[in-house]
Amino acid sequence: MGTHLLVELHGCDPDKLKRVDVVRDIMVAAAQACKATVLDVAFHEFNPFGVSGIVVIAESHLSIHTWPEYRYAALDIFTCGTTIKPQEGVEYVALQFGCATPSIVEVKRGVMPGATRKLPHKLPADRAAKASRRPFAAVPS
Repeated sequence: MGTHLLVELHGCDPDKLKRVDVVRDIMVAAAQACKATVLDVAFHEFNPFGVSGIVVIAESHLSIHTWPEYRYAALDIFTCGTTIKPQEGVEYVALQFGCATPSIVEVKRGVMPGATRKLPHKLPADRAAKASRRPFAAVPS
């Protein structure tokens, strides 16, 4: 159903990491770079420093937590479907924060036990209602 990238960003610009407006703008632009549909944005700046935030997209979310004192940020990009390009979001964020070598772990989400084919990330409403009444299994085409 989806791809979840867990990203470690080391060696980042601490002045950017501690400013909520900068982090928010970079994350929204990263969602746009992925070709995602931005639905909502929520960010918080901590005292004395650090930012946490999420960009909710129609295809899932992008989230970040920053530690400027360590020049570090933890980034998650979770996208459903095949049209969104989460790697492009990672590249954008890394470039903007000055991280030369992001560490990325990719997790495939929605891998259902017993499924014999790739499942779509959305079902038509009538098929979704039928699927919700069945035991945990792949929905036939």
